[in-house]
Amino acid sequence: MANNKVNNDFSCVDLFCGAGGLTHGFILEGLPVNAGIDLDPACRYPYEVNNEATFIEQDVAKMEAGELASLFSPGTIKVLAGCAPCQPFSTYSQRYDTMSDGKWSLLYEFGRLVEGARPDIVTMENVPTVQRHEVFKDFSAKLEELGYRVWSDVVECAHYGVPQTRRRIVLLASLHGSIEMIEPTHPHPKTVKQAIGRLRPIAAGERAPRDRLHTASSLSPKNLKRIRASRPGGTWRDWPPHLVADCHKEGSGRTYPSVYGRMEWDKPAPTMTTQCYGYGNGRFGHPEQDRAISLREAAILQSFPRGYKFVDRDEPVEFNPIGRMIGNAVPVSLGRAIAQSISAHVAELNVRPTRRGKRN
Repeated sequence: MANNKVNNDFSCVDLFCGAGGLTHGFILEGLPVNAGIDLDPACRYPYEVNNEATFIEQDVAKMEAGELASLFSPGTIKVLAGCAPCQPFSTYSQRYDTMSDGKWSLLYEFGRLVEGARPDIVTMENVPTVQRHEVFKDFSAKLEELGYRVWSDVVECAHYGVPQTRRRIVLLASLHGSIEMIEPTHPHPKTVKQAIGRLRPIAAGERAPRDRLHTASSLSPKNLKRIRASRPGGTWRDWPPHLVADCHKEGSGRTYPSVYGRMEWDKPAPTMTTQCYGYGNGRFGHPEQDRAISLREAAILQSFPRGYKFVDRDEPVEFNPIGRMIGNAVPVSLGRAIAQSISAHVAELNVRPTRRGKRN
C-alpha cells in the first residue's frame, strides 16, 4: 500500500532521474521530490506528468553545487538520490570503451556535488559490477571523508516487490549515523503471471485500443515460426534445425541460450533491458502469446503503475526511446524500499530538520 501522507520534513532531488522510477517510489512512500535532473529531453514528459516534480534538462557534470543546493527546501532533511548511467559498468558492455566515455566520470561528478551541497542523506543504485572499479571505491571513500556513514550491498530487486530478477548495488549514506537497507519485503517474489497475466491479449505488431503503450513489436515470418516453436523457459535448442540462427551454431553463440526465449508464468521475469521489447534480444517472449512483451508489460515488470504515462497523447509511441526509458529506470518498488529505509533511519535516530545545512 502506498503511504499517501507526505512527510514535509524531507526534500529530495533525483540526479540522473530518467523517466522517474526512483522518484515515483519516493513519492509513493511520502518523501517529496522537488526536482529531477537528466540530460535526456524525452524524460521530461513522463517525469513531470506522473510525479508533479520539476524536470531539469541538464548535464550533471556542468551543474554547480550551489545550484543543486538551491533545489532543496530550507529547513528540511535533504536527500540526494542518483543512478549514474551504468553502461560503462555493465556486463552487457564488454566492448565498451570506459576510459574514453564521459559517463565513466559521472560518479566523480556525483561526489563533487555531494561535497558542495552536503545533503543529509545520499543514495545511489547501479549494476553490481560497478564495485570492481576504482570510481566506486573513490566515491565511497569521498563520502566517508565528508563524514557520512556509508552502507552498500548488492540486493535482489525481486525481494522488494519487483517482478523480475534484477540484482543491483544500493548505497546509502547519512551524516546522522548508521543507515542500511530494510530487510526484504517479498520473500516470495512476484511472478510474471501476477504482474501481466490479466492484460489484454494482443498479437505481434498489434496495439491495444485503450492503452497505446500496450503495443508489441512485429515479427518476421521466420521469428514467428521460432516463437511458435519455443516453450516457456526453453531455449533455441528446442527448435528444429532449420530455424536455428547461424550465429548460434558457432561456439560463441552457444553460450546465449536465453536469446529468443519465452518467459515463464510462475517465475519472475528476467532483467529488463533497453531492448526488452525485441524477441531476439533476450528472454523477452511472452509466456503464451506469439510475440515479445509489450512496452506496457515491460514497464509493469519494472514495477511502474499500470497507468504510468511515458509519452504525450499527441506524440507517437516509438519503441526505441520508450524502451530506453523503461530499461534504464530504477524499478519503482526498489525506489519505495530505499525510501522506506531512509524513513526508518530517520525515525530510529530521531533526525530532525536543520536550518541552512547545519548538522544536529
